[in-house]
Amino acid sequence: MAAANIKEVARHAGVSLGTVSNVLNRPDTVAPATRQRVLDAITELGYVRNDSARQLRAGHSRTVAIVVLDVANPFFTDVVRGAEQVVEEAGAMLVVCNSGEDSARERRHLELLEEQRVRGVLITPVGHGPQPNLDKLIDRGIPVVLVDRGSGRASRCSVAVDDVLGGRLAMDHLLDQGHRRIAYLGGPFSIAQVAERHAGAAAALEERGGAELRVATTSSLTVAAGRRAAEDLLALPTRQRPTAVFCANDLIALGVLQEVTARGLRVPADVAIVGYDDIEFAGAAAVPLSSVRQPREQLGRTAAQLLLEEAQSGETHQHRHVVFQPELVVRRSSEQTRRARR
Repeated sequence: MAAANIKEVARHAGVSLGTVSNVLNRPDTVAPATRQRVLDAITELGYVRNDSARQLRAGHSRTVAIVVLDVANPFFTDVVRGAEQVVEEAGAMLVVCNSGEDSARERRHLELLEEQRVRGVLITPVGHGPQPNLDKLIDRGIPVVLVDRGSGRASRCSVAVDDVLGGRLAMDHLLDQGHRRIAYLGGPFSIAQVAERHAGAAAALEERGGAELRVATTSSLTVAAGRRAAEDLLALPTRQRPTAVFCANDLIALGVLQEVTARGLRVPADVAIVGYDDIEFAGAAAVPLSSVRQPREQLGRTAAQLLLEEAQSGETHQHRHVVFQPELVVRRSSEQTRRARR
């Protein structure tokens, strides 16, 4: 059976459309007897208010969207959890969109969100070049906040972590452990975080010298990609094989850990591993994983707060760029007595 509409409610109650609208939106303006007659009609017909249509007519919505790179990555699960807390407290709803690290898919999501006139968009963009679709949203009056990414633009807020520093922390730790053949695994480099973590690691190595960095670009940031990259590294002659691996995220690192242990090698005695993000699975791995920790839920909460502030204040909003500092968490996968590496 088709849902009843407002015209049917008005006909059933014997009142005008305007009276039904007043009962729904300004009940105090309707006489009690008339108001009760309309409410009875709503109950009898099973009428459900089309709140989304009403919001679209008003030019705004109670829906906030977040577009993430990979919904299967626990890092983004925690970011979403933090954003959701703030959005729900504001009486709105958070919708999660997955770009899958695909710029075309990201564009389609943004076009649909623009059509829906969402209240605002939180996004970790696929690329780090120009973002015309984000500019269109802003021109339309839809606030945009970048998550886990610096903005570099005065027209939008951003919440990020200093990934260059994070790369330095990981590399300094591996050099302190005596490693001289080190690999960096991650990709694609079109993802800003991958490029910035590598930049930090390369800068630390260059400053200290005496070591070499081998870069292995992966097609994605997944466990499977980490296993494939580890296969290639372990196929190298022993004297060329890296003794330590710094991975662009924990999923890559877990894949490396799986492949190294499957080959019967010891972690960290044969290969030391450091990941990035410090997801819950990092500390729970068979060999607890060293990782550069990001404040995941705080990233989501802060981004959502900035977005709602902008949605409320409009043109008077002062855009802000919040940058958190990462922290290296050292566990068994990389910590050992310092010794010379051959």
